[in-house]
Order: sequence, then C-alpha cells, then structure tokens
Amino acid sequence: MAAPRILVVDDNPELLSLLTQLFEDAGYEVVGASRGKQAIEVAKANPPGAAVLDILLPDMMGYPLADALRKDNPQLPLLFITGVFKGGKHALEARQKYQAAGYFEKPFEAQKLLEAVTKVLAPEKKAPPPGSLQDAFEVELDIDVEEEGPQDVMELTGRIKVTGGGNITAEIRGANLTASPMQKVPATQVRPPTPGRPPDQPPPGSGAPGSRRGELKDNLPSLLTAYYLSRETGELGIQKGKVKKVVYFEKGMPVFALSNLLADRFGQFLVRVGKIKPEQLQDASAVAGQTNRRTGDVLVERGLLKDTERLYYVGQQVKAVIYSLFAWDEATYVMSFREKASAESIKLDVHPGNLIVRGIKKLYKPERLRRLLQPEDRLIPAVAPAYQFNEVELERWEAELLPKIDGIRTVAELLAFANRPEHVVYGFLVAMMSLGILEKRS
Repeated sequence: MAAPRILVVDDNPELLSLLTQLFEDAGYEVVGASRGKQAIEVAKANPPGAAVLDILLPDMMGYPLADALRKDNPQLPLLFITGVFKGGKHALEARQKYQAAGYFEKPFEAQKLLEAVTKVLAPEKKAPPPGSLQDAFEVELDIDVEEEGPQDVMELTGRIKVTGGGNITAEIRGANLTASPMQKVPATQVRPPTPGRPPDQPPPGSGAPGSRRGELKDNLPSLLTAYYLSRETGELGIQKGKVKKVVYFEKGMPVFALSNLLADRFGQFLVRVGKIKPEQLQDASAVAGQTNRRTGDVLVERGLLKDTERLYYVGQQVKAVIYSLFAWDEATYVMSFREKASAESIKLDVHPGNLIVRGIKKLYKPERLRRLLQPEDRLIPAVAPAYQFNEVELERWEAELLPKIDGIRTVAELLAFANRPEHVVYGFLVAMMSLGILEKRS
C-alpha cells in the first residue's frame, strides 16, 4: 500500500527540505514546491491527501493557491504556515473560510505541525528499502586531525550565556568536547539546495530516514534558520576533508557543538585564547596521561584554571566551533533530527540571528561578500523576514542605514552613506540578506 501523499509549499529551500524530511520520516510521501503555480501543477500530477501551504509565496498568495487546489479536491485538508500574517484574526479567517486544520506562525514547532497533519491524514510506517542506509556521518572523536591551510579564527567575547549542571565533566571527558562518541546518523543523497531556487525533490522512498545531505556553499545561515523556523531538535553535521564538526539544536536553538579538529580541543583552545601557555598544557597533558585523569582537572589542581571558570571557557570553546563554520564553503552537510542535544549538560544561549550576523561579519572574506552582493545591486526590505529587528543586535550606524535601503539606492550609494570601510558595510548588508530581512530587488 502506497504511503499517504502530502503537498508542502514554502519558498525557503532549506525549510522546505527540512519539512520534507520530517514528513517522510513520519511515513508520508511528500511532493514539494516553492511557487504557487508549481504547486498547482505538482498537485494535478500527484494528487495529495493533505496540503501544507505557506501563505506568502513569490508568485501568489497561499489563499488563492488553496482555492485552486480545492477546485480539484473540495475536501482537501489544508494547513497554513506564515511569517507575516500573524494574530488570532488571521487564524480565525483561515479556519472559517477554509476549515483549515492548522494555522502556524513562524517560528513554529514542526512536531506540532506534524501532529496536526496526522489528525487529518494518518501516516503509514514502513521499513526503509534494503540498501537505502548509507555510511553514517560520524565524528571520529578518537582521531584528532589537523585542518589543511590557514585556520580562520575570530576573537571571542564574554557575551554568551551558558546553562548547565555541575556534572559537565561527565559529558566532557578529558576536558575535551570531542571525547564523547556520536551515534551513527543515516544519510541520504539529494541535490543540494541553491539559494533562491527550490530544491529538487527525491523520488518517493529514495531517501533514508532521519537526514538530508547537501553541499554547504553559502547555505549555513539558511540551514541554521531552517532549524529556527521549525523549532526542530536535531543536529547539523558538516565535513571538510577529514575535519568534521557538528552543531546540536534544541527546539531550533543552537546549544552545543563537537569537533574532531586538534585545534578545537579544550586545552588547545585555552592556549589560543591566552588562558594558559603551551608548555603548561604540555606538562598538564603529560601528567593527565600518566595518572589517567582529565587535563582540565590537572589544570584546576595546579591553579592554572579555576573550577568556576571551566564552564565559561567550555561555552566559549563551543561557540568558537560554531563560528568557525562560517569560514567554510567547500564542505558537505547532513541535517538530521534526534534528541541528542537534550542529553548534553551544557547548553548555550545564543540566538541564531545574532550568531549568523556575527559569523558573517567576522569570517566572510571580502571576495566572498563581493560575490554575494555587487555594487550595482539594489536592496529592499523583505516582505516576510525570517527574523525581526528586535531579535538582532544592531550598531547605531547600521540602524541609521536601514531606512535608506529603499530599492532605489544602489549598494555603492549605501556605502557612501554609511561612511564605513567597504568590507564592514558589505558584511552588514550580506548578514541582513542572510537573515531574510533584506533581499535583492529583481
């Protein structure tokens, strides 16, 4: 018996990919689209049993799309998602006019969306076909690797909250975040999403449960945002050569990170930030090896690191692992959904919007910024931003520049207004584009 089919429509490629994986894991066949007209054509060729529709699409509103879909299937169950039309009255109108089975405002909990879909269209659980599981994305934590070429680092700040209990050393063996092995995560091959274009949907049943794979390129901000908008719990694994790093999410928020890079080890990190000297680390590591203890414990015993400081520096180390990924573009990623993050005893309190802004400003090189944004481009405020201004920290000059972005002035003219170094202004504008706050005028 074929799995029940649902139509999912959203113009955010990464969010569409994430929701597709979520529904496929639950036992549905998913047909996806990023445009209204495309959704109508897809639905005619593959009639769905239910539809999840973004209200604001590039070519038409979700409500006319709903009307078009209902012409062929008057009883088609509909669920709406929106980042713009918020408030009880919009949800009430959707339910009154379309008998909508759900109305979700971004960011929303993807699991609740799934629950709403299952009430109108029950899924069918089925075992994955033989041979569909590929090699797992696994951080080889017993092997420390060196990253080829110069390493991109950024200065750290104290502007971070770290929450967690006193049992942190039970999770971070040897004072090293890379010490607890990850469980294996099945991976599947799909064509990577291209910014501004819908991702190709894999044939039904071709994907392995639990993950989505693609090329990183400039998609890191969109991937972080996809977790945020869907309030998903899971992990984002990224690999560049032999180097593997994983960011864990809990209900859409990045909370933890692991790495197999030698420079990301806790002791090496303390040396890099100037907390201890290389010879002090070497001596402490030797003693730790001889006595079968953690290097961090030896550092505390010798008064080189206060026990109360350890949690803070571990939090800074985790943050550095996440930020370092913004310097990567030639890498592969795997998105997966599990409860791993909830088991960690350290939790970062870092809003993804601010994480994206700071990562782009500090780690996108000038040539990369110029590739993403040209002097002759014109920017306009996005109609459906992924983040709100009150969620992002802005400098005074940035807040003063935003009202001048009207779709008429070019980037070159905005540079003159800002009166700041070119790469600084480019970094800010590209960051706002990556947050979905600004977009290029077509």
